Amino acid sequence: MHRPCHGDSPPPNCLHGCFSSSPFHGAATSDHPPDSTPTVTSATLRRNFAQTTVSTIFPDTQFADPNSLPSLQESFSDFIQAYPNYSETYKIDRIRSDHYFHLGLSHYTCLDYIGIGLYSYSQLLNYDPSTYQISSSLSESPFFSVSPKIGNLKEKLLNDGGQETEFEYSMKRRIMGFLKISEEDYSMVFTTNRTSAFRLVAESYPFNSKRKLLTVYDYESEAVNEINRVSEKRGAKVAAAEFSWPRLKICSSKLRKMVTSGKNGSKDKKKKGVFVFPLHSRVTGSRYPYLWMSVAQENGWHVMIDACGLGPKDMDSFGLSIYNPDFMVCSFYKVFGENASGFGCLFVKKSTIPILESSNGSGMVNLVPTDNPISLHALEINRTETDSFSSIIEYRGLDHVDSLGLVATGNRSRCLINWLVSALYKLKHSTSSRLVKIYGPKVNFNRGPAVAFNLFNQKGEKIEPFIVQKLADCSNISLGKGFLKNILFEEECEGVKDRVFEKRRNRDEEQGISILTAALGFLANFEDVYKVWIFVARFLDSEFVEKESGRCGVHVFEHKSREVV
Repeated sequence: MHRPCHGDSPPPNCLHGCFSSSPFHGAATSDHPPDSTPTVTSATLRRNFAQTTVSTIFPDTQFADPNSLPSLQESFSDFIQAYPNYSETYKIDRIRSDHYFHLGLSHYTCLDYIGIGLYSYSQLLNYDPSTYQISSSLSESPFFSVSPKIGNLKEKLLNDGGQETEFEYSMKRRIMGFLKISEEDYSMVFTTNRTSAFRLVAESYPFNSKRKLLTVYDYESEAVNEINRVSEKRGAKVAAAEFSWPRLKICSSKLRKMVTSGKNGSKDKKKKGVFVFPLHSRVTGSRYPYLWMSVAQENGWHVMIDACGLGPKDMDSFGLSIYNPDFMVCSFYKVFGENASGFGCLFVKKSTIPILESSNGSGMVNLVPTDNPISLHALEINRTETDSFSSIIEYRGLDHVDSLGLVATGNRSRCLINWLVSALYKLKHSTSSRLVKIYGPKVNFNRGPAVAFNLFNQKGEKIEPFIVQKLADCSNISLGKGFLKNILFEEECEGVKDRVFEKRRNRDEEQGISILTAALGFLANFEDVYKVWIFVARFLDSEFVEKESGRCGVHVFEHKSREVV
Protein backbone atom coordinates (compact mmCIF):
# COMPACT_ATOMS: atom_id res chain seq x y z
CA MET A 1 0.00 0.00 0.00
CA HIS A 2 1.40 3.37 -0.94
CA ARG A 3 1.18 6.14 1.62
CA PRO A 4 1.16 9.82 0.73
CA CYS A 5 4.05 12.01 1.79
CA HIS A 6 3.56 14.03 4.94
CA GLY A 7 4.00 17.72 5.48
CA ASP A 8 2.45 20.84 4.02
CA SER A 9 4.36 20.78 0.72
CA PRO A 10 4.68 17.48 -1.17
CA PRO A 11 8.24 16.85 -2.39
CA PRO A 12 8.87 16.90 -6.16
CA ASN A 13 8.57 13.86 -8.43
CA CYS A 14 7.10 11.55 -5.80
CA LEU A 15 4.99 9.06 -7.73
CA HIS A 16 2.28 8.24 -5.22
CA GLY A 17 0.58 11.43 -4.27
CA CYS A 18 3.54 13.77 -3.89
CA PHE A 19 4.32 16.31 -6.58
CA SER A 20 6.05 19.60 -7.19
CA SER A 21 3.68 22.54 -7.38
CA SER A 22 4.84 23.99 -10.66
CA PRO A 23 2.48 25.99 -12.91
CA PHE A 24 0.76 24.65 -16.02
CA HIS A 25 3.32 23.78 -18.66
CA GLY A 26 3.39 26.40 -21.38
CA ALA A 27 1.86 29.16 -19.27
CA ALA A 28 4.18 32.06 -18.66
CA THR A 29 5.38 32.50 -15.09
CA SER A 30 5.68 36.04 -13.87
CA ASP A 31 6.35 38.12 -10.78
CA HIS A 32 3.73 40.62 -11.84
CA PRO A 33 0.52 40.90 -9.78
CA PRO A 34 -2.48 38.86 -10.97
CA ASP A 35 -4.27 41.81 -12.57
CA SER A 36 -1.38 42.34 -14.99
CA THR A 37 -1.12 38.70 -16.10
CA PRO A 38 -1.84 38.33 -19.84
CA THR A 39 -5.23 36.80 -20.54
CA VAL A 40 -5.16 33.33 -22.06
CA THR A 41 -8.21 32.55 -24.15
CA SER A 42 -10.03 29.24 -23.89
CA ALA A 43 -9.07 28.34 -27.47
CA THR A 44 -5.40 29.08 -26.78
CA LEU A 45 -5.45 27.01 -23.59
CA ARG A 46 -6.90 24.03 -25.46
CA ARG A 47 -4.44 24.37 -28.32
CA ASN A 48 -1.48 24.66 -25.94
CA PHE A 49 -2.67 21.61 -24.03
CA ALA A 50 -2.76 19.45 -27.16
CA GLN A 51 0.61 20.76 -28.39
CA THR A 52 2.22 20.17 -25.01
CA THR A 53 0.92 16.62 -24.87
CA VAL A 54 2.22 15.76 -28.33
CA SER A 55 5.62 17.40 -27.80
CA THR A 56 6.25 16.01 -24.31
CA ILE A 57 4.83 12.48 -24.16
CA PHE A 58 7.53 10.32 -25.78
CA PRO A 59 8.10 12.78 -28.67
CA ASP A 60 9.26 11.27 -31.99
CA THR A 61 9.25 7.82 -30.37
CA GLN A 62 7.49 4.59 -31.30
CA PHE A 63 7.58 1.36 -29.28
CA ALA A 64 7.56 -1.97 -31.14
CA ASP A 65 9.00 -4.10 -28.33
CA PRO A 66 7.02 -4.44 -25.07
CA ASN A 67 10.29 -4.78 -23.19
CA SER A 68 11.53 -1.39 -24.40
CA LEU A 69 8.92 0.70 -22.60
CA PRO A 70 10.23 3.20 -20.03
CA SER A 71 9.77 2.44 -16.35
CA LEU A 72 6.90 3.71 -14.25
CA GLN A 73 9.08 6.37 -12.62
CA GLU A 74 10.55 7.53 -15.94
CA SER A 75 7.10 7.75 -17.51
CA PHE A 76 5.76 9.63 -14.51
CA SER A 77 8.56 12.20 -14.78
CA ASP A 78 7.59 12.87 -18.40
CA PHE A 79 3.95 12.99 -17.35
CA ILE A 80 4.61 15.67 -14.72
CA GLN A 81 6.65 17.65 -17.22
CA ALA A 82 3.67 17.67 -19.58
CA TYR A 83 1.05 18.28 -16.89
CA PRO A 84 2.61 19.99 -13.89
CA ASN A 85 -0.81 21.14 -12.66
CA TYR A 86 -1.51 17.47 -11.86
CA SER A 87 0.57 18.11 -8.74
CA GLU A 88 -2.31 20.19 -7.39
CA THR A 89 -4.44 17.03 -7.13
CA TYR A 90 -2.26 15.22 -4.59
CA LYS A 91 -5.13 15.44 -2.07
CA ILE A 92 -6.91 12.78 -4.12
CA ASP A 93 -3.97 10.41 -3.59
CA ARG A 94 -4.19 11.04 0.15
CA ILE A 95 -7.91 10.22 0.12
CA ARG A 96 -7.25 7.08 -1.92
CA SER A 97 -4.51 5.95 0.45
CA ASP A 98 -6.46 6.65 3.64
CA HIS A 99 -9.99 5.66 2.64
CA TYR A 100 -9.72 3.37 -0.39
CA PHE A 101 -6.55 1.49 0.51
CA HIS A 102 -8.06 -1.76 -0.80
CA LEU A 103 -7.15 -0.57 -4.30
CA GLY A 104 -3.48 -0.68 -3.41
CA LEU A 105 -3.73 -3.92 -1.47
CA SER A 106 -5.52 -5.78 -4.26
CA HIS A 107 -3.38 -4.28 -7.04
CA TYR A 108 -6.56 -4.21 -9.10
CA THR A 109 -7.22 -1.42 -11.61
CA CYS A 110 -10.94 -0.67 -12.03
CA LEU A 111 -11.76 1.02 -15.32
CA ASP A 112 -15.34 -0.13 -15.79
CA TYR A 113 -17.19 1.82 -13.08
CA ILE A 114 -19.84 4.27 -14.27
CA GLY A 115 -21.63 6.45 -11.74
CA ILE A 116 -20.74 8.04 -8.41
CA GLY A 117 -19.70 6.30 -5.20
CA LEU A 118 -21.72 6.97 -2.05
CA TYR A 119 -19.41 5.57 0.59
CA SER A 120 -15.72 4.95 1.22
CA TYR A 121 -14.09 1.58 1.76
CA SER A 122 -12.90 2.68 5.21
CA GLN A 123 -16.54 2.89 6.31
CA LEU A 124 -16.85 -0.86 5.79
CA LEU A 125 -14.44 -1.33 8.68
CA ASN A 126 -16.18 1.07 11.07
CA TYR A 127 -19.62 -0.30 11.60
CA ASP A 128 -21.90 1.39 14.10
CA PRO A 129 -25.51 0.18 13.84
CA SER A 130 -26.83 3.29 15.59
CA THR A 131 -25.73 5.43 12.64
CA TYR A 132 -27.13 3.20 9.87
CA GLN A 133 -23.70 2.79 8.38
CA ILE A 134 -22.28 -0.65 7.58
CA SER A 135 -23.03 -4.20 8.63
CA SER A 136 -19.55 -5.56 7.79
CA SER A 137 -17.27 -5.99 4.82
CA LEU A 138 -18.52 -9.56 4.56
CA SER A 139 -22.15 -8.55 4.17
CA GLU A 140 -23.77 -9.33 0.85
CA SER A 141 -25.53 -5.98 1.01
CA PRO A 142 -23.58 -3.44 3.06
CA PHE A 143 -25.07 -0.02 3.89
CA PHE A 144 -28.51 -0.75 2.49
CA SER A 145 -30.51 -3.08 0.31
CA VAL A 146 -33.18 -2.29 -2.26
CA SER A 147 -36.69 -3.73 -2.51
CA PRO A 148 -39.30 -3.28 -5.25
CA LYS A 149 -41.67 -0.36 -4.80
CA ILE A 150 -45.11 -0.82 -6.29
CA GLY A 151 -47.12 2.18 -7.31
CA ASN A 152 -47.93 4.84 -9.84
CA LEU A 153 -44.95 6.99 -10.88
CA LYS A 154 -47.02 10.16 -11.32
CA GLU A 155 -48.67 9.67 -7.95
CA LYS A 156 -45.32 9.10 -6.24
CA LEU A 157 -43.90 12.25 -7.80
CA LEU A 158 -46.91 14.38 -6.85
CA ASN A 159 -46.68 13.13 -3.26
CA ASP A 160 -42.96 13.74 -3.15
CA GLY A 161 -41.70 12.85 0.33
CA GLY A 162 -45.00 11.64 1.73
CA GLN A 163 -44.12 7.95 1.54
CA GLU A 164 -40.42 8.15 2.42
CA THR A 165 -38.59 6.64 5.34
CA GLU A 166 -36.09 8.74 7.23
CA PHE A 167 -33.20 6.91 5.60
CA GLU A 168 -34.59 7.51 2.10
CA TYR A 169 -35.22 11.17 2.80
CA SER A 170 -31.70 11.57 4.12
CA MET A 171 -30.31 9.89 1.00
CA LYS A 172 -32.44 12.02 -1.31
CA ARG A 173 -31.43 15.27 0.37
CA ARG A 174 -27.73 14.39 0.21
CA ILE A 175 -27.91 13.42 -3.47
CA MET A 176 -29.89 16.48 -4.50
CA GLY A 177 -27.50 18.68 -2.57
CA PHE A 178 -24.51 16.95 -4.19
CA LEU A 179 -25.98 17.44 -7.69
CA LYS A 180 -27.21 20.95 -6.85
CA ILE A 181 -30.81 20.10 -7.72
CA SER A 182 -33.51 22.16 -6.03
CA GLU A 183 -36.17 20.28 -4.06
CA GLU A 184 -38.54 23.12 -4.89
CA ASP A 185 -38.21 22.51 -8.63
CA TYR A 186 -37.75 18.72 -8.91
CA SER A 187 -39.24 15.54 -7.49
CA MET A 188 -37.23 12.32 -7.34
CA VAL A 189 -37.74 8.56 -7.14
CA PHE A 190 -35.17 5.82 -6.60
CA THR A 191 -35.02 3.22 -9.37
CA THR A 192 -33.44 -0.19 -9.76
CA ASN A 193 -30.91 1.21 -12.22
CA ARG A 194 -30.51 3.52 -15.20
CA THR A 195 -32.54 1.25 -17.50
CA SER A 196 -35.48 1.26 -15.08
CA ALA A 197 -35.46 5.05 -14.98
CA PHE A 198 -35.55 5.25 -18.77
CA ARG A 199 -38.41 2.75 -18.90
CA LEU A 200 -40.45 4.67 -16.30
CA VAL A 201 -40.27 7.80 -18.47
CA ALA A 202 -41.35 5.85 -21.55
CA GLU A 203 -44.28 4.26 -19.70
CA SER A 204 -45.63 7.51 -18.29
CA TYR A 205 -44.90 10.07 -21.00
CA PRO A 206 -48.00 10.85 -23.16
CA PHE A 207 -46.69 9.39 -26.42
CA ASN A 208 -48.99 9.11 -29.40
CA SER A 209 -48.65 8.92 -33.17
CA LYS A 210 -47.74 12.61 -33.34
CA ARG A 211 -45.03 12.55 -30.70
CA LYS A 212 -41.45 11.44 -31.08
CA LEU A 213 -38.48 10.10 -29.17
CA LEU A 214 -35.08 11.40 -30.29
CA THR A 215 -31.88 10.04 -28.72
CA VAL A 216 -28.21 11.06 -29.05
CA TYR A 217 -25.95 8.06 -28.43
CA ASP A 218 -22.91 6.78 -30.32
CA TYR A 219 -23.05 3.39 -28.63
CA GLU A 220 -25.53 0.65 -27.86
CA SER A 221 -27.17 1.02 -24.48
CA GLU A 222 -29.61 -1.26 -22.68
CA ALA A 223 -31.36 1.81 -21.27
CA VAL A 224 -31.75 3.41 -24.70
CA ASN A 225 -32.96 0.15 -26.21
CA GLU A 226 -35.60 -0.07 -23.48
CA ILE A 227 -36.90 3.49 -23.83
CA ASN A 228 -37.02 2.97 -27.62
CA ARG A 229 -38.93 -0.29 -27.26
CA VAL A 230 -41.53 0.98 -24.80
CA SER A 231 -42.01 4.36 -26.49
CA GLU A 232 -42.46 2.80 -29.92
CA LYS A 233 -44.94 0.31 -28.49
CA ARG A 234 -46.94 3.26 -27.11
CA GLY A 235 -47.06 5.01 -30.47
CA ALA A 236 -43.94 7.17 -30.56
CA LYS A 237 -41.85 7.70 -33.68
CA VAL A 238 -38.33 6.77 -32.64
CA ALA A 239 -35.25 8.41 -34.19
CA ALA A 240 -31.54 8.68 -33.36
CA ALA A 241 -28.75 11.14 -34.05
CA GLU A 242 -25.86 10.02 -36.26
CA PHE A 243 -22.13 10.45 -35.75
CA SER A 244 -19.69 11.09 -38.58
CA TRP A 245 -16.73 8.81 -39.19
CA PRO A 246 -13.94 8.84 -38.12
CA ARG A 247 -14.08 11.34 -35.21
CA LEU A 248 -17.66 10.36 -34.27
CA LYS A 249 -18.84 13.93 -33.93
CA ILE A 250 -22.56 14.63 -34.04
CA CYS A 251 -23.83 15.14 -37.59
CA SER A 252 -25.07 18.61 -36.72
CA SER A 253 -26.99 19.37 -39.90
CA LYS A 254 -28.96 16.13 -39.68
CA LEU A 255 -29.69 16.45 -35.97
CA ARG A 256 -30.76 20.08 -36.35
CA LYS A 257 -33.16 19.03 -39.09
CA MET A 258 -34.68 16.33 -36.87
CA VAL A 259 -34.99 18.73 -33.93
CA THR A 260 -36.48 21.64 -35.88
CA SER A 261 -38.65 19.84 -38.45
CA GLY A 262 -42.36 20.52 -38.12
CA LYS A 263 -41.73 23.44 -35.82
CA ASN A 264 -44.74 24.27 -33.74
CA GLY A 265 -46.24 27.71 -34.07
CA SER A 266 -46.03 30.02 -31.10
CA LYS A 267 -49.71 29.41 -30.27
CA ASP A 268 -49.36 25.62 -30.27
CA LYS A 269 -48.60 24.45 -26.73
CA LYS A 270 -48.24 20.79 -27.64
CA LYS A 271 -44.81 19.28 -27.31
CA LYS A 272 -43.08 17.25 -30.02
CA GLY A 273 -41.87 14.54 -27.69
CA VAL A 274 -38.76 13.65 -25.65
CA PHE A 275 -35.21 14.62 -26.61
CA VAL A 276 -32.77 12.36 -24.71
CA PHE A 277 -29.35 13.99 -24.39
CA PRO A 278 -26.33 12.42 -22.57
CA LEU A 279 -24.05 15.54 -22.33
CA HIS A 280 -21.13 13.29 -23.27
CA SER A 281 -20.48 9.73 -24.39
CA ARG A 282 -19.61 7.44 -21.52
CA VAL A 283 -17.89 5.14 -24.07
CA THR A 284 -15.85 7.35 -26.42
CA GLY A 285 -15.46 10.38 -24.15
CA SER A 286 -16.97 12.74 -26.75
CA ARG A 287 -18.51 15.85 -25.19
CA TYR A 288 -21.57 17.41 -26.82
CA PRO A 289 -22.50 21.11 -26.93
CA TYR A 290 -25.13 22.03 -24.36
CA LEU A 291 -26.62 24.27 -27.05
CA TRP A 292 -28.57 21.24 -28.31
CA MET A 293 -30.75 21.37 -25.20
CA SER A 294 -31.70 24.96 -25.89
CA VAL A 295 -32.39 24.22 -29.55
CA ALA A 296 -34.64 21.32 -28.56
CA GLN A 297 -36.54 23.36 -25.99
CA GLU A 298 -37.03 26.23 -28.42
CA ASN A 299 -38.52 23.77 -30.89
CA GLY A 300 -41.05 22.22 -28.57
CA TRP A 301 -39.32 19.20 -27.04
CA HIS A 302 -39.31 17.94 -23.47
CA VAL A 303 -35.62 17.43 -22.63
CA MET A 304 -34.31 14.42 -20.73
CA ILE A 305 -30.70 14.56 -19.49
CA ASP A 306 -28.70 11.37 -19.01
CA ALA A 307 -26.12 12.32 -16.38
CA CYS A 308 -24.94 8.76 -15.64
CA GLY A 309 -21.65 9.14 -17.49
CA LEU A 310 -20.65 12.51 -16.03
CA GLY A 311 -17.61 13.07 -13.87
CA PRO A 312 -18.32 13.30 -10.13
CA LYS A 313 -18.47 17.12 -10.08
CA ASP A 314 -19.47 17.87 -13.68
CA MET A 315 -22.93 18.97 -12.55
CA ASP A 316 -21.25 21.98 -10.93
CA SER A 317 -20.61 23.40 -14.40
CA PHE A 318 -23.80 22.17 -16.04
CA GLY A 319 -26.03 25.15 -15.24
CA LEU A 320 -29.17 23.25 -14.28
CA SER A 321 -31.08 26.47 -13.58
CA ILE A 322 -30.32 27.67 -17.13
CA TYR A 323 -31.49 24.60 -19.04
CA ASN A 324 -34.12 23.25 -16.62
CA PRO A 325 -34.50 19.80 -18.22
CA ASP A 326 -37.84 18.06 -17.74
CA PHE A 327 -36.23 14.75 -16.78
CA MET A 328 -32.80 13.80 -15.51
CA VAL A 329 -31.32 10.37 -14.77
CA CYS A 330 -28.18 9.54 -12.80
CA SER A 331 -26.81 6.50 -10.97
CA PHE A 332 -24.90 5.80 -7.77
CA TYR A 333 -22.97 2.77 -6.51
CA LYS A 334 -21.83 1.92 -3.00
CA VAL A 335 -18.02 1.67 -2.89
CA PHE A 336 -15.54 2.13 -5.73
CA GLY A 337 -13.56 -1.01 -6.43
CA GLU A 338 -15.44 -3.05 -3.85
CA ASN A 339 -19.22 -2.97 -4.29
CA ALA A 340 -20.74 -1.81 -7.55
CA SER A 341 -24.35 -2.37 -6.46
CA GLY A 342 -26.49 0.69 -6.05
CA PHE A 343 -29.49 2.38 -7.65
CA GLY A 344 -30.63 4.90 -10.20
CA CYS A 345 -32.34 8.24 -9.65
CA LEU A 346 -35.07 9.77 -11.80
CA PHE A 347 -35.67 13.50 -11.36
CA VAL A 348 -38.77 15.09 -12.88
CA LYS A 349 -39.43 18.82 -13.03
CA LYS A 350 -42.49 19.56 -10.94
CA SER A 351 -44.08 21.64 -13.67
CA THR A 352 -43.78 18.63 -16.02
CA ILE A 353 -45.37 16.06 -13.69
CA PRO A 354 -49.00 17.00 -14.55
CA ILE A 355 -48.59 16.00 -18.22
CA LEU A 356 -47.53 12.46 -17.30
CA GLU A 357 -49.99 9.60 -17.61
CA SER A 358 -50.76 7.05 -14.89
CA SER A 359 -48.62 3.94 -15.12
CA ASN A 360 -47.95 1.03 -12.78
CA GLY A 361 -44.78 -0.34 -14.29
CA SER A 362 -41.93 -1.80 -12.28
CA GLY A 363 -38.63 -0.09 -11.64
CA MET A 364 -39.05 2.05 -8.52
CA VAL A 365 -37.36 0.81 -5.33
CA ASN A 366 -37.24 1.37 -1.58
CA LEU A 367 -33.90 1.74 0.19
CA VAL A 368 -33.64 -0.30 3.39
CA PRO A 369 -30.69 0.42 5.71
CA THR A 370 -28.81 -2.74 6.66
CA ASP A 371 -29.06 -4.09 10.23
CA ASN A 372 -31.55 -1.52 11.42
CA PRO A 373 -34.34 -1.41 8.86
CA ILE A 374 -37.05 1.20 9.10
CA SER A 375 -40.60 0.20 8.38
CA LEU A 376 -41.55 0.62 4.74
CA HIS A 377 -45.00 1.84 5.72
CA ALA A 378 -45.71 5.50 5.09
CA LEU A 379 -44.22 7.81 7.70
CA GLU A 380 -45.20 11.37 8.40
CA ILE A 381 -41.66 12.64 8.60
CA ASN A 382 -40.86 15.46 10.98
CA ARG A 383 -38.37 17.41 8.85
CA THR A 384 -36.61 18.89 11.90
CA GLU A 385 -35.98 15.44 13.31
CA THR A 386 -34.89 14.18 9.91
CA ASP A 387 -32.42 17.03 9.53
CA SER A 388 -30.82 15.83 12.75
CA PHE A 389 -30.95 12.24 11.50
CA SER A 390 -29.31 13.25 8.21
CA SER A 391 -26.37 14.80 10.00
CA ILE A 392 -25.62 11.44 11.62
CA ILE A 393 -25.41 9.47 8.39
CA GLU A 394 -22.14 9.83 6.54
CA TYR A 395 -21.79 9.56 2.78
CA ARG A 396 -18.03 9.83 2.70
CA GLY A 397 -17.74 9.00 -1.00
CA LEU A 398 -19.78 12.11 -1.80
CA ASP A 399 -18.04 14.09 0.95
CA HIS A 400 -14.63 13.33 -0.55
CA VAL A 401 -15.68 14.51 -3.99
CA ASP A 402 -17.23 17.67 -2.54
CA SER A 403 -14.01 18.44 -0.66
CA LEU A 404 -12.04 18.26 -3.92
CA GLY A 405 -14.28 20.27 -6.20
CA LEU A 406 -14.66 20.46 -9.97
CA VAL A 407 -11.23 21.90 -10.79
CA ALA A 408 -9.18 19.19 -9.06
CA THR A 409 -11.24 16.23 -10.27
CA GLY A 410 -11.53 17.65 -13.80
CA ASN A 411 -7.83 18.47 -14.17
CA ARG A 412 -6.77 15.07 -12.88
CA SER A 413 -8.95 13.04 -15.23
CA ARG A 414 -8.02 15.31 -18.15
CA CYS A 415 -4.30 14.72 -17.62
CA LEU A 416 -4.62 10.98 -17.14
CA ILE A 417 -6.93 10.21 -20.05
CA ASN A 418 -4.94 12.32 -22.52
CA TRP A 419 -1.66 10.73 -21.43
CA LEU A 420 -3.19 7.30 -21.95
CA VAL A 421 -4.49 8.21 -25.43
CA SER A 422 -1.14 9.64 -26.44
CA ALA A 423 0.84 6.72 -25.02
CA LEU A 424 -1.37 4.11 -26.71
CA TYR A 425 -0.69 5.72 -30.07
CA LYS A 426 3.04 5.26 -29.51
CA LEU A 427 2.66 1.48 -29.79
CA LYS A 428 3.35 0.11 -33.26
CA HIS A 429 4.18 -3.30 -34.65
CA SER A 430 7.55 -3.90 -36.27
CA THR A 431 5.65 -3.77 -39.57
CA SER A 432 4.83 -0.12 -38.70
CA SER A 433 1.11 -0.92 -38.45
CA ARG A 434 -0.67 0.46 -35.40
CA LEU A 435 -1.43 -1.80 -32.48
CA VAL A 436 -4.19 0.49 -31.19
CA LYS A 437 -7.13 2.16 -32.92
CA ILE A 438 -8.99 4.81 -30.89
CA TYR A 439 -12.56 5.76 -31.77
CA GLY A 440 -13.81 9.28 -31.14
CA PRO A 441 -11.70 12.18 -29.85
CA LYS A 442 -7.95 11.77 -29.58
CA VAL A 443 -5.78 14.13 -27.50
CA ASN A 444 -8.24 16.84 -26.57
CA PHE A 445 -8.46 19.25 -23.62
CA ASN A 446 -12.23 18.88 -23.49
CA ARG A 447 -12.60 15.11 -23.91
CA GLY A 448 -14.35 13.09 -21.23
CA PRO A 449 -12.59 10.57 -18.95
CA ALA A 450 -13.34 7.55 -21.16
CA VAL A 451 -11.73 6.07 -24.26
CA ALA A 452 -12.97 3.50 -26.80
CA PHE A 453 -10.34 1.41 -28.57
CA ASN A 454 -9.42 -1.86 -30.26
CA LEU A 455 -6.20 -3.80 -30.71
CA PHE A 456 -4.88 -5.23 -34.00
CA ASN A 457 -2.29 -7.86 -34.76
CA GLN A 458 0.66 -7.47 -37.13
CA LYS A 459 -1.53 -8.38 -40.11
CA GLY A 460 -3.92 -5.55 -39.24
CA GLU A 461 -6.67 -7.93 -38.08
CA LYS A 462 -8.68 -6.93 -35.03
CA ILE A 463 -8.13 -8.94 -31.87
CA GLU A 464 -11.53 -9.81 -30.45
CA PRO A 465 -12.44 -7.38 -27.62
CA PHE A 466 -13.79 -10.31 -25.60
CA ILE A 467 -10.34 -11.92 -25.60
CA VAL A 468 -8.56 -8.70 -24.64
CA GLN A 469 -11.05 -8.08 -21.84
CA LYS A 470 -10.53 -11.56 -20.38
CA LEU A 471 -6.75 -11.30 -20.58
CA ALA A 472 -6.93 -7.88 -18.91
CA ASP A 473 -8.96 -9.37 -16.09
CA CYS A 474 -6.27 -11.99 -15.68
CA SER A 475 -3.80 -9.10 -15.27
CA ASN A 476 -5.97 -7.45 -12.58
CA ILE A 477 -7.39 -4.82 -14.93
CA SER A 478 -11.12 -4.45 -15.51
CA LEU A 479 -12.01 -3.04 -18.93
CA GLY A 480 -15.49 -2.46 -20.31
CA LYS A 481 -16.87 -3.67 -23.62
CA GLY A 482 -19.25 -1.80 -25.92
CA PHE A 483 -20.74 -1.53 -29.38
CA LEU A 484 -20.52 1.69 -31.40
CA LYS A 485 -23.48 2.41 -33.65
CA ASN A 486 -25.38 5.19 -35.46
CA ILE A 487 -22.20 5.92 -37.44
CA LEU A 488 -22.47 7.86 -40.71
CA PHE A 489 -19.84 7.39 -43.42
CA GLU A 490 -19.67 10.33 -45.78
CA GLU A 491 -19.08 9.66 -49.46
CA GLU A 492 -15.31 9.98 -49.20
CA CYS A 493 -15.26 7.37 -46.39
CA GLU A 494 -17.81 4.97 -47.85
CA GLY A 495 -15.09 2.54 -48.94
CA VAL A 496 -14.00 2.10 -45.31
CA LYS A 497 -17.45 1.09 -44.13
CA ASP A 498 -17.34 -2.55 -45.20
CA ARG A 499 -13.94 -3.03 -43.55
CA VAL A 500 -15.01 -1.43 -40.28
CA PHE A 501 -18.59 -2.51 -39.68
CA GLU A 502 -19.65 -5.84 -38.28
CA LYS A 503 -23.07 -7.36 -37.73
CA ARG A 504 -24.21 -8.26 -34.25
CA ARG A 505 -24.87 -11.91 -33.63
CA ASN A 506 -28.55 -12.69 -33.10
CA ARG A 507 -29.53 -9.21 -34.31
CA ASP A 508 -31.12 -8.39 -37.65
CA GLU A 509 -28.83 -6.33 -39.84
CA GLU A 510 -27.58 -4.19 -36.94
CA GLN A 511 -24.17 -2.85 -37.87
CA GLY A 512 -21.54 -1.23 -35.75
CA ILE A 513 -18.16 -1.79 -34.11
CA SER A 514 -17.39 -3.91 -31.04
CA ILE A 515 -14.89 -2.05 -28.88
CA LEU A 516 -13.13 -1.99 -25.52
CA THR A 517 -13.62 0.89 -23.11
CA ALA A 518 -11.65 2.34 -20.24
CA ALA A 519 -13.35 4.86 -17.94
CA LEU A 520 -11.46 6.76 -15.24
CA GLY A 521 -13.03 7.54 -11.90
CA PHE A 522 -11.87 10.41 -9.69
CA LEU A 523 -9.64 8.02 -7.70
CA ALA A 524 -7.66 6.91 -10.76
CA ASN A 525 -3.93 7.65 -10.58
CA PHE A 526 -0.98 7.55 -12.96
CA GLU A 527 -0.07 4.01 -11.97
CA ASP A 528 -3.51 2.86 -13.19
CA VAL A 529 -3.13 4.26 -16.69
CA TYR A 530 0.52 3.16 -16.90
CA LYS A 531 -0.55 -0.36 -15.98
CA VAL A 532 -3.08 -0.36 -18.84
CA TRP A 533 -0.40 0.89 -21.25
CA ILE A 534 2.02 -1.86 -20.20
CA PHE A 535 -0.69 -4.49 -20.60
CA VAL A 536 -1.70 -3.30 -24.07
CA ALA A 537 1.95 -3.20 -25.16
CA ARG A 538 2.27 -6.93 -24.48
CA PHE A 539 0.12 -7.51 -27.59
CA LEU A 540 3.11 -6.34 -29.65
CA ASP A 541 4.44 -9.84 -29.02
CA SER A 542 2.83 -11.96 -31.74
CA GLU A 543 2.74 -14.98 -29.39
CA PHE A 544 1.29 -13.16 -26.39
CA VAL A 545 -2.40 -13.96 -27.02
CA GLU A 546 -1.77 -17.67 -27.43
CA LYS A 547 0.54 -17.95 -24.44
CA GLU A 548 -1.52 -15.79 -22.09
CA SER A 549 -4.81 -17.38 -23.13
CA GLY A 550 -3.51 -20.75 -22.09
CA ARG A 551 -2.31 -19.42 -18.74
CA CYS A 552 -5.62 -17.65 -18.07
CA GLY A 553 -7.86 -20.40 -19.38
CA VAL A 554 -9.34 -18.19 -22.11
CA HIS A 555 -10.58 -20.01 -25.21
CA VAL A 556 -9.48 -18.17 -28.36
CA PHE A 557 -12.00 -18.67 -31.13
CA GLU A 558 -10.83 -18.98 -34.71
CA HIS A 559 -12.46 -15.75 -35.77
CA LYS A 560 -11.10 -12.92 -37.85
CA SER A 561 -12.76 -9.53 -37.71
CA ARG A 562 -13.34 -7.70 -40.95
CA GLU A 563 -11.96 -4.48 -39.56
CA VAL A 564 -8.43 -3.80 -40.71
CA VAL A 565 -6.26 -0.85 -39.75
